[in-house]
Amino acid sequence: MIHLTTPISEEQARALKVGDEVLLNGRVVLSRDIGHKYMKEQKPEWLKPILKDMVIYHCGPVVKKNEDGSWSFVAAGPTTSIREEPYEADVLDTYQVRGVIGKGGMGKKTSDGLVKTGAVYFHATGGAGSLLAAQVRRVVDVHMLEEFGSPEAFWVVEVEDFPVVVTMDSHGASLHEIVLAQSQERAKALTAK
Repeated sequence: MIHLTTPISEEQARALKVGDEVLLNGRVVLSRDIGHKYMKEQKPEWLKPILKDMVIYHCGPVVKKNEDGSWSFVAAGPTTSIREEPYEADVLDTYQVRGVIGKGGMGKKTSDGLVKTGAVYFHATGGAGSLLAAQVRRVVDVHMLEEFGSPEAFWVVEVEDFPVVVTMDSHGASLHEIVLAQSQERAKALTAK
């Protein structure tokens, strides 16, 4: 098990390989469809220092506002990442992001972006939203809440021992492609009879 704390350097990201199990600590920034479109099209300067050497989590959290005005996460499961494929490579490059967390993997454009920028794709377990929310220790800040709404806002959170697996690395390897090829080969063998 590898323990990583954000911010992550390019050297640290490039040292990670497909299959590495990681416990992530430190700050993570949540962003989904609207946020990614906004980052690619508007290129807001205010986000650059927030995202530099950080990890973006594809997640639309379920949150509650506490009596003291602070926020708590009720569920924080990953959302399907392929929806961000049109944007992710540009986001990685523009903001110098070192990691992306989601589920289901991403495509060639993102893979090429990971190689170019020195970043990785982390897979989080789908269906484990309440368990993953328990690893969110506190909400540091939230941006664009009024404009985008809760699931699409930029939540900046602090996580502790957040469990992920590297499934796409900065060397062009993709566990998603490996599993697909093996599954197709096995299906072909099973149906060849």
